[in-house]
Amino acid sequence: MTYARTEPTDQEPDIRARPPLVREFLLVAGLFLAYKFGRRAANGHVEEAFRNAGNVWDLERALHLPGEGAVQGLLLHSQPLIHAANTYYATVHFPATALFLVWLYWRRPRHYVWSRRVLAALTAASLVLHLLFPLAPPRMLPAAGMVDTGQVYGPTVYGQTPATDTMANQFAAMPSLHVGWAVMVAVGLIAATRSRWRWLWLLHPALTLLVVVGTANHYWLDAIVVAALLAVALAAFRLPLSARAVPTRLPRPGAWGSGEGIPVPAYAGGAAEAAAFAPGAPEPAPGATVVPPRPAETAAGAGSPARTRAGAVR
Repeated sequence: MTYARTEPTDQEPDIRARPPLVREFLLVAGLFLAYKFGRRAANGHVEEAFRNAGNVWDLERALHLPGEGAVQGLLLHSQPLIHAANTYYATVHFPATALFLVWLYWRRPRHYVWSRRVLAALTAASLVLHLLFPLAPPRMLPAAGMVDTGQVYGPTVYGQTPATDTMANQFAAMPSLHVGWAVMVAVGLIAATRSRWRWLWLLHPALTLLVVVGTANHYWLDAIVVAALLAVALAAFRLPLSARAVPTRLPRPGAWGSGEGIPVPAYAGGAAEAAAFAPGAPEPAPGATVVPPRPAETAAGAGSPARTRAGAVR
């Protein structure tokens, strides 16, 4: 006997594990609004944000991390490329995460609940860090010498005056939720599917990292910190055992093809048929029909040669 894994991609959604749609919509929308208003509340700490930015920049140099300007330099070689990077930064972050949650809710309800909890914990921890550690992005830091690609090449989601931007808090660079959410999308889809191509989902966080650094919206440390927070959230909210693949015992593949090793119940005449077709067994008379013995015959006189012959050839 061998073990064959029952994969999530081959399973129908467990409707019982799917939470009520209206409740989930209100919950996710409420969490999103709380995060947006929380970021706005952290706005305005201009001097502290620039002081922290200088400290982060110095720490990265002390750690010998590659300069963010090297990535931006590659993008600036082509105006369509830098425009595509700005578009990716502005348009992919929220829709990709929303589609991820919708697909999980419909197709993998247990994975959805797990992913929603992890994303909520990650977002809450990030909001706390935004409040405690305001940080100006590298596009604002003179020491970085980087270009604000959104303002120069477009499109951008931020106002020209960060201190008075009423739409977003531009001093909430630490940590990068662009990277954190992208990593969780990849992790969630890899856990919920079993396609041999599922590891390609890692291209989403990899591309997101290059975009947020190349457009000078985040430092390397912003991505490192959010990865650490996500690791803690994943450790705290483990995927339920019921959502994981369960080994199922199946016969050997060779057994089905060869006809060997397949048990035949006695009431189906397995013993008599095996004896009738075994090597060296006498050939039945022309026109005779080979049928299995009836249960009564097998039980009453299994040791009787006359009954055995009568059961084998009639």
